[in-house]
Amino acid sequence: MANDTARIDKWLWAARIFKTRSIAATACKNGRVTINGVNVKPAHFIKAGEIINVKKPPITYSFKVLDCIEQRVGAKLIPQVYENVTDAKQYELLEMSRISGFVGRARGTGRPTKKERRSLDAFIEPATFGFDDDFDDELDD
Repeated sequence: MANDTARIDKWLWAARIFKTRSIAATACKNGRVTINGVNVKPAHFIKAGEIINVKKPPITYSFKVLDCIEQRVGAKLIPQVYENVTDAKQYELLEMSRISGFVGRARGTGRPTKKERRSLDAFIEPATFGFDDDFDDELDD
């Protein structure tokens, strides 16, 4: 066991939830990190047993703090640092957004790449319900 408390921004970085500490601090400042429904500042101290909610659109992850660390540890030691208690419905949202990734295409992102266009066509293709161009030929008979 390391300490009894740790700064939230350092813990988020050390627990590998965010890639850098500055990204973790920015997430705290922007209200994406909450404890018990209250937004926290980067300097907020956390204790073992607290539930931390982190909004990473499109879902909100929930983590139960098992160990308060401020130094980054290896990926194999992460299960000793926190327990992922994210609701299963959140993962369903993530999967739905993956499947329909082009529906909410952000304005100003430009034209889709060739790969994105092919994925979009593959997504829309089943929506034709089996109708094809031969439908017009059947009317002529």
